Amino acid sequence: MNHRATAVRGALATALAGALLASLASAPAPAGTPAPATAPAGAVPSETAAAREPEAAAQWIDRRTVAWDVPAPSGTRTRLDYGGPDGPHLRLTPAPGGLTDAQRARYPHLKDHAAFTVHPGDLARVPAAVRGRLVVTQRAADGAVRKSTGVQVPGVLDDLYGTRAADAALGPVFAPDGRPTLAVWAPTAHRVALELEDANAGKAGAAPETVRMRRDDATGVWRVRGERAWRGKAYRFRVEVWAPSLRRTVTNRVTDPYATALTVDSRRSLVTDLSDSRLAPRGWDRLRKPAATPLRDARIQELHVRDFSVADATSHHPGRYAAFTERGSDGMRKLRELARAGTSYVHLLPTFDIASIPERPRDQARPGCDLGASPADSAAQQECVGAVRDQDAYNWGYDPLHYTVPEGSYASDPDGPGRTREYREMVRGLNGAGLRVVQDVVYNHTVAAGQDPRSVLDRIVPGYYHRLLEDGSVATSTCCANTAPEHAMMGKLVVDSVVTWAREYKIDGFRFDLMGHHPKANIQAVRAALDRLTPARDGVDGKRVVLYGEGWDFGEVAGDARFPQATQANMAGTGVATFSDRARDAVRGGGPFDEDPRVQGFASGLWTDPNSSAANGSRAEQRARLLHYQDLIAVGLTGSLADFTFTDSGGRRVRGADVDYNGAPAGYTASPEEAVAYADAHDNETLYDALAYKLPVGTSAADRARMQVLALGTAVLSQGPALSQAGSERLRSKSLDRNSFDSGDWFNALHWDCRSGNGFGRGLPPAWDNEDKWPYARPLLTTPALTPSCTEIDGASAAYRDLLRIRATEDAFSLDSAAEVQRKVSFPVSGGPAQTPGVVVLRAGDLLVVFNATPDRHTQRVPGTAGTSYALHPVQAGGADRTVKSASYDVGSGEFAVPGRTVAVFRAR
Repeated sequence: MNHRATAVRGALATALAGALLASLASAPAPAGTPAPATAPAGAVPSETAAAREPEAAAQWIDRRTVAWDVPAPSGTRTRLDYGGPDGPHLRLTPAPGGLTDAQRARYPHLKDHAAFTVHPGDLARVPAAVRGRLVVTQRAADGAVRKSTGVQVPGVLDDLYGTRAADAALGPVFAPDGRPTLAVWAPTAHRVALELEDANAGKAGAAPETVRMRRDDATGVWRVRGERAWRGKAYRFRVEVWAPSLRRTVTNRVTDPYATALTVDSRRSLVTDLSDSRLAPRGWDRLRKPAATPLRDARIQELHVRDFSVADATSHHPGRYAAFTERGSDGMRKLRELARAGTSYVHLLPTFDIASIPERPRDQARPGCDLGASPADSAAQQECVGAVRDQDAYNWGYDPLHYTVPEGSYASDPDGPGRTREYREMVRGLNGAGLRVVQDVVYNHTVAAGQDPRSVLDRIVPGYYHRLLEDGSVATSTCCANTAPEHAMMGKLVVDSVVTWAREYKIDGFRFDLMGHHPKANIQAVRAALDRLTPARDGVDGKRVVLYGEGWDFGEVAGDARFPQATQANMAGTGVATFSDRARDAVRGGGPFDEDPRVQGFASGLWTDPNSSAANGSRAEQRARLLHYQDLIAVGLTGSLADFTFTDSGGRRVRGADVDYNGAPAGYTASPEEAVAYADAHDNETLYDALAYKLPVGTSAADRARMQVLALGTAVLSQGPALSQAGSERLRSKSLDRNSFDSGDWFNALHWDCRSGNGFGRGLPPAWDNEDKWPYARPLLTTPALTPSCTEIDGASAAYRDLLRIRATEDAFSLDSAAEVQRKVSFPVSGGPAQTPGVVVLRAGDLLVVFNATPDRHTQRVPGTAGTSYALHPVQAGGADRTVKSASYDVGSGEFAVPGRTVAVFRAR
């Protein structure tokens, strides 16, 4: 996220680790998350801090009920003022027994609060009351105020308007005659008007035309029907509303949360019809996509639009959407190679309207030094990049401003709807390369709340769209202002936005950042809405759109504190996948919050090739941990199935859910499609950088490349979907930067030409999130073995593609149910005397896979194979890796001999 971890972006940052370590276990920090005290890149100070917000400890949960954690002593009267202390008010009566069972189920975090019932005679005034200044007071018999607090209103707004507003068409909607209707949900506003102007008029200082909007009292939606001449005009809503953060009524001029197009830097929304043929590239209506790949077979490359091409000398559109339309560029050639080998999806990091990037190139700052002139272990590069990081062209994008408009900085012209056409051209270009497109979406937070100029939602309906804590302050556990998809209209916004991207931009999948902060019901509503899209009516088959996300469990919603969350375990049985960190940590070693980054794992030399770090423990501890890691990897290879039974390293017959992962079950899915296997992503160090820390310093470049492929192979050959960070197959490095969301092109750019290196040694990683690792990083950055040549880079890429080809062509890796996995998958040497630390043997149908992470050739006798003829898989036998070709099998003894640091796949003949 930008945010930065998230998402769990992933992914929270180092400053959050101490407080959240227990609940996060070793989940990745949310992508792009800054420390809590740090505003997102380019942000102005937000008014979400509790110290700046008046307390609002009472919660109006429905039109009849206020919950307040305050008893009602005999002789006191409680009332809800909505027009000042001496103005109109609603009478409140203590409810014996507190909240009802249904209310406690709806609001479990309020289960022990006292409940106060609105007097029946006052109910007719509730719609008027919610639009005023709300204060609950407890008064003595003489009228003296004993206690008072502000009021949270999401519950009552949902009760009054949510159901009826759920089907309202918001944003710009065009009738067949070409006339637009503009609509915005603003139930607490006193007045809403439309400010309309020519798209370029604001530059000349011309005053906008003000158009009155009418309120629908049943839904709280304000509308105005325009003329055909409005098409292309710029607009904002002028909203007069009570702002609790300022304790006064304000007039906010706000862009449209449902905008479909924007002027440069998101200053105005545009009256734009996405069905306008001028915004569609040639053949858009007849776009031929690659064959749909089911989620269980998805092989995903996670890619940032700017990273992809900004350093590609063969691209004519570096850093832009248009780079994906250039068939002859190095980057597109590499993507086609991956597609031919079996990669099925490109997952784009956030491409919606991003708050932190100036959209015009002339407004984007650039480092004012020669970045290539300083030594590999110098602090000069990160200092120079850091000086402009809040004004440059780079961010991961986990700081959403408008959810349903493409980001302008990636377009050739950010001013206007042209970015829509270029985005569609990008999708067409990727589809033409054989790749479907996944979009990374960040509905769990906004860049700002309150009266911050970049707060869109909260300046229209203050206090509604964000999740509030007990005192009324905005929760920020994701890094920024947490949204509340459990509220009806925020949940609707999520669904409507996803459907728009799927229907209007032909997006093939969505990855939800910090999905565990969404209700499970919200993600299921997204699934249901997509399933209703048909090729005949909508131009897309929504049932083929894949969904996955980060199911981490932390923050104010942890443990289903407010609702059943879309977390790893809760999503079992839904067909929506979550990232599985179990095998990831076992393969890499340790977790993302380790103080010493040299903690080793299966693919980084634990016990088999130890480094010098005392953090790895004694030799006996290392061996025991390695064997447990192999159990975690085994569970991961099944698709993290909860009920898969096998013999673990201790010789016990166990289910996947019985294997411990930091106090949680390692297996948690009901179907293999529900776990995304991965060894690295944009969060935390790249796989190459993690291995740089963990492998012994003297490990050769060739052996580092082999360990990279082995680590990636554990994900590629898992049941279910697998994801890798773009460039990992080419040993991609970010010079040890673990959280590069704001580190500029210098640390992030992909290098498709191996002669440009892999990114390692471009200076010490930025101090703002890596300085504690500098003592470990500095000596590595000048170690020759850590700078790979073309031999290692191209060799690793080719060996990885061979594994992809095997995965794509063998049905044994594409099992569609837990029962099929149980029947066809086994680990024949686990749990017995034949088990070897550093070696995992997987049998899948007529295939047998040996993951040999040890430095040496290993001969493994596999029970039940003697007498059956096995041979190295034809793809590897005729492939690029000469080392694996020496793998052999003895039919008489059932022994498989595999070189060190190698994944070998054998097939029964």
